[in-house]
Amino acid sequence: MDRLGFGAMRLPTAPGPEREAALLVARRAVERGVTLIDTAHMYGWGANEELLAEALHPYPDGLLITTKVGVVQGGPEGWAYDARPESLREQVEHGLRRLRTERIGLLQLHRIDPAVPVAEQVGALRELQLEGKIGHIGLSEVTTAQLDEARQTAEIASVQNRYNLLDREHESVLEACEAAGIAFLPWRPVAAAADSGQASALAAVADELGATTPQVLLAWLLARSPVVLPIPGTGSLVHLEENLDAADLRLTDAQRRRLDPPAMPA
Repeated sequence: MDRLGFGAMRLPTAPGPEREAALLVARRAVERGVTLIDTAHMYGWGANEELLAEALHPYPDGLLITTKVGVVQGGPEGWAYDARPESLREQVEHGLRRLRTERIGLLQLHRIDPAVPVAEQVGALRELQLEGKIGHIGLSEVTTAQLDEARQTAEIASVQNRYNLLDREHESVLEACEAAGIAFLPWRPVAAAADSGQASALAAVADELGATTPQVLLAWLLARSPVVLPIPGTGSLVHLEENLDAADLRLTDAQRRRLDPPAMPA
């Protein structure tokens, strides 16, 4: 599997020219060799999954579309946790229908529901896996403790946490994934450098490589660990091409040292 995937969250789904352009972006990603596309029930409450099915079904061999369940519409922020086993089953069934498939290759729990024991949430996905409706089970936005607890119930194939050069909050989770051979899918892999010193270092390395700053950030992620599979997202064909070209960049050890922020004292 190529290690640069595609995050579909930013693809417009409303009818019109922007949707037509989004279909082209999804198709072009596959033409360029992308083998992992990330979506979720939460992205348009199913509309994003339907868009990908329209663009790509019947799916080519080797293409893995991963979706996420565990949150539903509602609550003051427009979404709410709901990882009760019966709800997860219903969400997966709807996802299968929207994606026009009988099996979701990688199904990720979008968030751990604090009101439901982890073993029940992961256990429900394990049952669906045994029924052949899920290929692999993943988690999203988890701590190392939650990952350890989930692994007591089922084999975990992936973790999707926010992570990039400038946001290392989940460094310990990445290290746990690396030790266990679990794929780590950083979301928001490209972030603007607010610190002037860091911005200067990024700009300098980009200039040396004849690349853009986002490309350098993606190249850094690819060099960070072999288990890292970045999933940059865009609704633009130009930005898609730019992101995928980052796979060809190679940072020197000296460049990586300049980019990495200094370690905090113990």
